[in-house]
Amino acid sequence: MATTEQQHPAIIFIDDETDIRSAVSQLLKLEDLPCFTTANPAEVLKQISPHYSGIVITDMHMPTLNGLELLQKIHAIDAEIPVVMLTGYGAVSLAVKAMQQGAYDFLEKPFDNDHLVEVSRRALEKRHLVLENRQLKAAVEREQQPGLRILGQSPVMQQLRRTLDAVIDAPADVLIYGETGTGKELVARYLHEQSSRRQHNFVAINCGAIPEQLIESELFGAEAGAFTGADKKRIGKFEFANGGTLLLDEIESTPLSLQVKLLRVLEERKVTRLGSNQAIDLDIRVIAASKMDLKQLAGTGEFRSDLYYRLSLVDLHLPALRQRKDDVFLLFSHFARIAAARFHKEYIPLKSTELQQLAQHQWPGNVRELRNMAERYVLMGAQVAFSTQPHKAEHGITGSMSLQQRVEYYEKMLLEEALNQHKGAIKAVMSELDLPRKTLYDKMAKYQLTRRDFLDKNED
Repeated sequence: MATTEQQHPAIIFIDDETDIRSAVSQLLKLEDLPCFTTANPAEVLKQISPHYSGIVITDMHMPTLNGLELLQKIHAIDAEIPVVMLTGYGAVSLAVKAMQQGAYDFLEKPFDNDHLVEVSRRALEKRHLVLENRQLKAAVEREQQPGLRILGQSPVMQQLRRTLDAVIDAPADVLIYGETGTGKELVARYLHEQSSRRQHNFVAINCGAIPEQLIESELFGAEAGAFTGADKKRIGKFEFANGGTLLLDEIESTPLSLQVKLLRVLEERKVTRLGSNQAIDLDIRVIAASKMDLKQLAGTGEFRSDLYYRLSLVDLHLPALRQRKDDVFLLFSHFARIAAARFHKEYIPLKSTELQQLAQHQWPGNVRELRNMAERYVLMGAQVAFSTQPHKAEHGITGSMSLQQRVEYYEKMLLEEALNQHKGAIKAVMSELDLPRKTLYDKMAKYQLTRRDFLDKNED
């Protein structure tokens, strides 16, 4: 089998003639189209999945599996993968049959090189549009479903949501970095509940909260009598999460001796209970979370580098709240409304001075601290809630800001206050601020404010 230009080639080319494979590979390489060539159609099926972003070009007549049979097998995996058929016989009936069965195009040998490149580019463009539309549709469906939300309109949070949507069902483990209180477990639960694994268990374990002598049995399970005190069989977290998602929080706390065994389980996708010789197959997504830089720890020998690289295929960095201050008002309102519904209290929108205090605070406890303050505000009022907040934090309006920047800051704060107070009711906001509808919408767009973010979400 020929080697690939990339791990995931844009084009898979199948032909039993060596010279043709070599010529097409060189042609596509010159056109900057990564290509994988092979004479064995069965090998192709191992690389095809609904996530495959490329196309297939195959000869019609091959000794082991003909082109029409291969077309049917590929479309059984994903009917929207473009398959281009080639033949040296020029049989019109075969061409018609191939097109009827869903072939993207049909080329006769000897084919024109420019035409092959053109067809390939068009087919690739179609495949990319199909995958993009699927992602957009899935994102819309997830947004409309009840359940967890990753809130925030700051650019860093918009990028985080795009990344999460792209990897929701990808068969890859995930590593999440973030300071304490930034929402690492929330993101892990979001990945689980929005994925195809949501019907199975989500299991979270804090690796730093379990004594070293017990963590191995907690993770892998143990048979009765496996060690002193093991009087009955114990199902480990890996086994209990089978089919679903396992969150290993504070992964940096795991002993180096255990990290070796974790790596083996992740690579083999099998787990063996302590005291047993029988391996259990795992179909599981593992999400590791850490407040430490594991790459840096690996460099100092405090964390195994091979385990770090195994976990970090998908790397997510959660920003501290001080790095996304544009989201503070939105998050406070969201948490306060939920608290009001839970405690059967009235939600009273914040005043301008209170909004200013939120903007000035540095939030060392991140979103967890903000949520705590929102709940305290609903239960005990602004005087109590804000009395514990430092007032001499970084100012929202500073001496280094220009007049225009100060005006925009204050204008955004007033817009958010009005939208909060009226729960996103545009007419009421227009009336209070004496703004025409178009002007209001223009200003909301300027500050990345959306009406939906201020609707009453007590049902969440």
